This record gives sequence, C-alpha cells and structure tokens, in this order.
Amino acid sequence: MKKNCHDCQKAIKIEKEKIINGVNLVYSQNGKKISIFKCNECYDKDKSLKDFQGCEVYSRIVGYLRPVQQWNKGKQKEFDERKNYKTK
Repeated sequence: MKKNCHDCQKAIKIEKEKIINGVNLVYSQNGKKISIFKCNECYDKDKSLKDFQGCEVYSRIVGYLRPVQQWNKGKQKEFDERKNYKTK
C-alpha cells in the first residue's frame, strides 16, 4: 500500500499494517471515516490538519442533480458500488 504525506507528499512506508515513518490521522465526516497520513517530520511541526475539505459529490437522479450526501443509505451504497469506464 502506497500513501503520501498530506503536507509534503513524501512517501509513507507501511509494512503489514504498521506505519514506519508517519502517522495516520482519522477524521469523521458525515459519518464516514477519512484517513489522512502525515510523515513524522510534518506531524512533529504541526499535529493539526490544514487545507483539507471534503468534496461534495453531485449525481443525476431522474433528471435532477442532487448531492449524494442527501440520498438515502441504500442509494448511497449503490452509488459507491458503481464502476467508472473510460472510452477511447
């Protein structure tokens, strides 16, 4: 698994679920857990998370654009399971 530091983009080394040179900051946003990684140097300088804002996702249902966060749990789960395809 390859992760980068949120602040300096330095590679975070993870071996068998153990973080070697960083920390995992876990936040909750709208009931979902979000993991943000920081290297040890950046974490020692500032333990807080800055310049982070979740993205509000909109999708179309029956012709109307609606925020996915306002959907019921079943529809949100269906949205999470969708696959994106690229065409040439």
